[in-house]
Amino acid sequence: MGRLRRFVKVLDEDLDAARHGDPAARSRLEVALLYPGVHAVWAYRFAHRLWRSPAGRFPARVISQTTRALTGIEIHPGALLGRRLFIDHGMGVVIGETAVVGDDVVLFHGSTLGGRSMKKGKRHPTLGDRVVVGAGAKVLGAVWIGDDAQVGANAVVVKDVPPGGVAVGVPARVRMPRAGAAGGEVVDPSQLIEYVI
Repeated sequence: MGRLRRFVKVLDEDLDAARHGDPAARSRLEVALLYPGVHAVWAYRFAHRLWRSPAGRFPARVISQTTRALTGIEIHPGALLGRRLFIDHGMGVVIGETAVVGDDVVLFHGSTLGGRSMKKGKRHPTLGDRVVVGAGAKVLGAVWIGDDAQVGANAVVVKDVPPGGVAVGVPARVRMPRAGAAGGEVVDPSQLIEYVI
């Protein structure tokens, strides 16, 4: 399969991820035309191809910043994003330059994969496969979020999260799902809150 065909296949997978990830989506056409998360991921994929060449870095940044202005989603073209990324709603999502995102990841609006320092080198998170990052969550620094982990809404994660872990709170504390919990389902964060009276 040629490079262009592989590229189009990846874009098609992004479209399907959004179509199947959002119960409100009624058609592939609707998703392709009206979902800013899909538009931002597609623009990133093109910009990232340019970024890999030193001569393409400035045009890649122009694409990235133009996409941010149009969608409200900022994805640095140097980030490494896996297949079938779904950014739901999208407004306010930020993905930094050295972030690495696995396959089948879901990011909700207002989530940040950001740095904690201005030093060169690895300074953004690495997310495994099938990770869910809730609305408003901040994952900061060169932390690792394991496969099938979940980050609750508005959590601030500054430490690693093991595979299957659930990170909630500010700063985030990691909980492991109860035995017998069905895999692949998003855990209701209210089940993990410790109430203090």
